[in-house]
Amino acid sequence: MADLDFIVPDWPVPAGVRAAVSLRPGGTSAGRYASFNLGDHVGDEPAAVAANRARLRTALGLPAEPLWLEQVHGTEVAHFGGEARPRADASIAVQSGQVCAVMVADCLPVLLADREAACVAAVHAGWRGLVAGVIERTVEALPVPPSRLVAWLGPAIGPDAFEVGPEVRQTFLSLDAATAGDFRPGAGDRWFADIFSLARRRLARLGVGDVYGGGLCTVSDPSRFYSYRRDGVTGRLVALVWKE
Repeated sequence: MADLDFIVPDWPVPAGVRAAVSLRPGGTSAGRYASFNLGDHVGDEPAAVAANRARLRTALGLPAEPLWLEQVHGTEVAHFGGEARPRADASIAVQSGQVCAVMVADCLPVLLADREAACVAAVHAGWRGLVAGVIERTVEALPVPPSRLVAWLGPAIGPDAFEVGPEVRQTFLSLDAATAGDFRPGAGDRWFADIFSLARRRLARLGVGDVYGGGLCTVSDPSRFYSYRRDGVTGRLVALVWKE
């Protein structure tokens, strides 16, 4: 079995803040889920997912089991100490040893950390979540001002692959006319959206000025990333952040 590899964010956070994004190789899942699938809701064998999650904990030296979410493209923000599997699309942690996690396969994972290590957060931000305000809800739930936060954007569907209909573009424009620059024309009435730029714009409006990452396209790199847009039935990556 191959060794696991991860993307480790390059962002200026305190030494006690840890973060990582899983990659596709190195797990036990087979077929369309090959091989390091961490999603238990996509049709993969439960035993394979459980083995992969155990490998994840060991490889990263996680202090605890991540708070796995039932993600629904909404705006609910989960806190530790509540439900075992909350129905939410973001989680925040204020204590050491609490591991925030979001699963993705084209949607954008946004990780947040306080410059003084008071808190961290993980956000699942597809276009529906962005429109609905999942980033805003998460930043509002954190116990520090937005100016103290550092953000990192993980791998997601890139601007050359994220083709949307005119109704998606219009939805963003109705909320912020400046987002017109985040879309370029495609064939017919279709548009290509830049989800990284859309997220950066939201963060900037909130006062989160330091934003890193972005640009890694899940669709164009099947050897490293799962992609729902590309494959339909597929596995899930996980983006995690925690305080030691």
